[in-house]
Amino acid sequence: MSAKSVRLDKLLANLGYGSRREIQGLARMGGIRLDGAELGDAGGRIPLDPDLPARLTVEDEPLDPLPGLCLMLHKPLGVTCSHKEAGPLVYSLLPERWRRREPPLSTVGRLDKETSGLLLLTDDGALLHRIISPKANVAKRYQVTLARPLDGSEAAALASGTLMLEGEDRPLLPVAMEARDAIHCAVTLTEGRYHQVRRMFAALGNHVEALHRDRVGALDMPEDLAAGEFRVLDAAGIAAVFAAAPPVSVEP
Repeated sequence: MSAKSVRLDKLLANLGYGSRREIQGLARMGGIRLDGAELGDAGGRIPLDPDLPARLTVEDEPLDPLPGLCLMLHKPLGVTCSHKEAGPLVYSLLPERWRRREPPLSTVGRLDKETSGLLLLTDDGALLHRIISPKANVAKRYQVTLARPLDGSEAAALASGTLMLEGEDRPLLPVAMEARDAIHCAVTLTEGRYHQVRRMFAALGNHVEALHRDRVGALDMPEDLAAGEFRVLDAAGIAAVFAAAPPVSVEP
């Protein structure tokens, strides 16, 4: 089966390289090459082969990732996922050209301004909705630092499926919790209610001092991915999002 094809100027414009007119001018000046050969006319169609970014160069640089992009980003504290919160947006951490892509990159769910950790972004609407759908049952793990010591009752309360959050009339689905020490624990949940982790510990009479997400599904945040950095996920990485999460391990 042959790969889908698209006009070269349309592809590059949708990837944020400029207007179609600007891309045509770039092609005429020899700035676009396929397998080393100049493409003087950007109006022709080109197959969207998976290896195209390795074969096509724009101003001597490899082509940006094709549409269908999914990223894992280490969101730092103080960066927001929404214009509704003050502060720089997560999109400011991406290459400037990537912020002009069409379809645009969108966050898969959100982490609030004071939460750090693993955040997914994609320009694939179907993938985004598949991940956030309750039917997908994608688990998210958070590392929690509390203001006051755990009293030993929290794991059972969270696992019960009966805990109510203030202002809601439906109990939380069961949440798995593993204590790390007196004030540190890991929680794994499948829902994504507004400020859920903070609110559920408030319902238990405690306060979350720090919150960091380090796993989505079976996809772990790499230890060498620094705050503010991102990586493009391959097919295996995307599949890991939908895989069953391994149990939380507790250091002895």
